Amino acid sequence: MTVRSDQNQDEIEKNERTSYFRLPALDVSIAFPQATPASVFPPCTSDYYVFDDLLTHEEKSLRIKVRECVEKEVAPIMATYWEKAEFPFHIIPKLAALRVAGGTIKGYGCPGLSLTGSVIATAEIARVDASCSTFILVHSSLAMLTIALCGSERQKERYLPSLAQLKTVACWALTEPGYGSDASSVATTATKVEGGWILEGQKRWIGNSTFADVLVIFAQNTTTNQINGFIVKKNAPGLTATKIENKIGLRIVQNGDILLKKVFVPDEDKLPGVNSFQDTSKVLAVSRVMVAWQPIGISMGVYDMCHRYLKERKQFGAPLAAFQINQEKLARMLGNVQAMVLMGWRLCKLYENGKMTAGQASLGKGWITLKARETVALGRELLGGNGILSDFLVAKAFCDLEPIYTYEGTYEINMLVAGREVSGFASFKPSASSKRSRL
Repeated sequence: MTVRSDQNQDEIEKNERTSYFRLPALDVSIAFPQATPASVFPPCTSDYYVFDDLLTHEEKSLRIKVRECVEKEVAPIMATYWEKAEFPFHIIPKLAALRVAGGTIKGYGCPGLSLTGSVIATAEIARVDASCSTFILVHSSLAMLTIALCGSERQKERYLPSLAQLKTVACWALTEPGYGSDASSVATTATKVEGGWILEGQKRWIGNSTFADVLVIFAQNTTTNQINGFIVKKNAPGLTATKIENKIGLRIVQNGDILLKKVFVPDEDKLPGVNSFQDTSKVLAVSRVMVAWQPIGISMGVYDMCHRYLKERKQFGAPLAAFQINQEKLARMLGNVQAMVLMGWRLCKLYENGKMTAGQASLGKGWITLKARETVALGRELLGGNGILSDFLVAKAFCDLEPIYTYEGTYEINMLVAGREVSGFASFKPSASSKRSRL
């Protein structure tokens, strides 16, 4: 091909390119027939210590139901939608049929699952696709749980039944452009007026926000200077939510920038149980346990993919699984999965028995995501060139894990929450700057 030096290089006549330049890509099963892509999801082989024995009959049944659904409905389409950074709305009825939205909430049409059952469902969805699990987590473990724990009886009866059936979708808006880890300092304001409140401000990174029917918004009360919570309905005058483009992870999740310009919220949609930032902690404590099971599920899926791939793929006349260095990496991944699962399971039991602390939840989320990063990186090495293709799951999982490592508290913030609990000293803010050197 002749390359022109002028600025109109993109307008080269078609006949100067190869005749096959614009042919569609080969299907991966034809281009690389030696290994099965993730669209046909591998069987689960990661439960080496038979964790399944620790589950109740109901929890086991839920696990099987969720696994079968996402392997059948999500696995064949996830790479396509991930590449397009679009959400597959047609699978929402399939997810609704699983009856996992609402998780541990009892009544109001919610499933009333044990926390263990709820996290098992989260892990099984994340095992196949992390974005779909994030969609459910934002909707259920943040927005719905906030309404259940902090809402009035009228609000629960009005919003939760439809949300539980996924007939409506919710988002949860705390993070702002200027306040991520320092979430208690949000700048969005709520000003009392006759009959309601006026919200002014901006939110960022809010999952589901571009299509949510119900938005749970946190703002600073201009009278008390405390954080309050509000339920905002879609298309409210002054409300806009636009998609954040160019993400490298959780590309199916529709994260958005929310602008609130004199948005009126009636008194009936103010959450009576959110009167300070501390009131969000009871929601975040549960959601951090839930989020900790996302990297567990991701790591399970990556291990399963590598386990199958190493047996199918051959080099030097033998399956990759026959080589010592590959077995060591695979075994290390498997060990990480067992440790992550058992830590996550213990967190559930502590919570269910009323003994879990904020520090324990934070340590679990932080440490599990750290180990998951190591596990997925090993999987990336094992798949070689195919480790950078979303077709074989690992590259996609590698990218999807990065935002999970950061949201619901960065690794560092979660370690500081645990550190504060065990040491008795809070170290979130740097010491006051001084003009004189300490030296």
